[in-house]
Amino acid sequence: MNIAISILLFIVGLINFVPVIGVMSADRLSNAYSIELVGNDIVVLMRHRALLFGIIGGFILYSVFNPSYQIAAVIMAAISMLGFLYFVCAVGDYNGAIAKVAIIDLVGIAILAIAAVLKFVNENG
Repeated sequence: MNIAISILLFIVGLINFVPVIGVMSADRLSNAYSIELVGNDIVVLMRHRALLFGIIGGFILYSVFNPSYQIAAVIMAAISMLGFLYFVCAVGDYNGAIAKVAIIDLVGIAILAIAAVLKFVNENG
């Protein structure tokens, strides 16, 4: 069961880590989200967002090899992904790229839920 938990968290870690590529350039961010980054203020905020995803994804991936951090990783990932989905629903009228990210996060949350249940069963028999 530990291997299954690790595989599931690895997948969720990758989902969260991949956006770190946006740290490299505003063009990558613009393409990834199909948005125009108007002004340096938005570029700074979006690149910082990419950096934070790298930190979250990196921590989740770290927890794959250090199971004592898995509960914290699950909580961080859940807050991040559910938060994004909340904003998508609350704001509405978003583009196809944002919808794609929302679908990926929904899949990630499902995977995360399975990992959390397996972790709970594994620790509580």
